[in-house]
Amino acid sequence: MKIVDCRNMTCPMPVVTVKRALEEAAGESVKVLLDDGAPRENVARFAAGRGFQVEEAREAGGYSMLISGAPGETPALQAEKRGGSVFLVASDSMGEGAEELGRLLTKNFIITLLDVTEAPERMLFLNRGIFLTTEGSEVIEALQKLADRGVEILSCGVCLDFFNRRDKLRAGSVTNMFTIAESLLRAGSVVRL
Repeated sequence: MKIVDCRNMTCPMPVVTVKRALEEAAGESVKVLLDDGAPRENVARFAAGRGFQVEEAREAGGYSMLISGAPGETPALQAEKRGGSVFLVASDSMGEGAEELGRLLTKNFIITLLDVTEAPERMLFLNRGIFLTTEGSEVIEALQKLADRGVEILSCGVCLDFFNRRDKLRAGSVTNMFTIAESLLRAGSVVRL
C-alpha cells in the first residue's frame, strides 16, 4: 500500500498529489494523510467522483483516508466525457460599467436559465462570483432549482475562505482548482460571465 502525506498542502496540491499516487499505484490501495477541512473534502470528492471506495479515519494531527478499488464510470465522469457547456462565473456583476446594472444583469441571467431549453452541465463560481452562491444572494433559489435539474453548482474553496464565506454557502458545494481546471479543459464550450 502506498502512503501519501498531503498535510500542510494548499489547493490544488492535495488532489493533484492523490491523482498522481493513484495512477502510480495501478490498482493498489493508497493511504492519504490530510488536514481537516477543504483538503479532506476535496480529496474525498475527487476519489469518490471517480468511483473509488473511500474510508476516512481521524488521526493525530488530521485525517487518514484509505482509497481503494478501481475507478469506475460515475455520472460525473460521463458528463465530463460528453463535453457539455460549463459556465465560469468569476464575478457577481456582469459586464463593465455601473455595478448596480451589472448585478441586475447577472441576477436576470441566472433566473432566465430556468426557462431555457438547454442548461449548462456545470456552473463554476470563483473570485467574487462566490457571492452568488452564499447567504444574502438574490439567486440562491434559482441556483438550487438549477441544481435540482442536474446542473452542478460548484464554488471555489479558496475563494470562499478568502472572503470568509465558506460557512455561508447556500447553493451547490465546494470545489477546488483541480476540478475547475479539469472542467474547463473537458468542456465542449465555456461561457464566462
